[in-house]
Amino acid sequence: MIGIEEIPPAGLGAFWELHIQYLLRDGIIDPEDEEDLAYFTGAEYRGILEAHMLRPTDRQYMIYFLRDGQRIGAASFCIYESEGGKCFILDFWVFPEHRGGGTGHRCFEALARCAQAEGARFFELNSTKADSVRFWKSLGFAENGLDEYDMPLYIKR
Repeated sequence: MIGIEEIPPAGLGAFWELHIQYLLRDGIIDPEDEEDLAYFTGAEYRGILEAHMLRPTDRQYMIYFLRDGQRIGAASFCIYESEGGKCFILDFWVFPEHRGGGTGHRCFEALARCAQAEGARFFELNSTKADSVRFWKSLGFAENGLDEYDMPLYIKR
């Protein structure tokens, strides 16, 4: 059984360190792209998400996935009440040493239970990496056009 540990705004230091490692290791951003590195490690990006964690509607969540009390992954998502209960998954990853054996599927199931308890009615995300797209499609996500940056969107109702 996978559990959820919600991260409060004051406890984000360790999350941000793991987050940049994930973005680099999983090829989400290029380590040579100084602009992306500056953005994702900078106060603007992090400050926006932290501020969204405090707003009363359309709230941002940062979580760890737990198995037997141990952190095995993390995610960031926002539940948009203003958009009919859309849960937009911004980040989702299982730490490399815990990948395989359906762990990612069980982590998504835990995220879905948590988000639905907070009012989520459907899920959306963007992804461009082939292995990530395969993963999301295996969970029932389907193509749903492009976002404002021309990145493919996927939806699960």
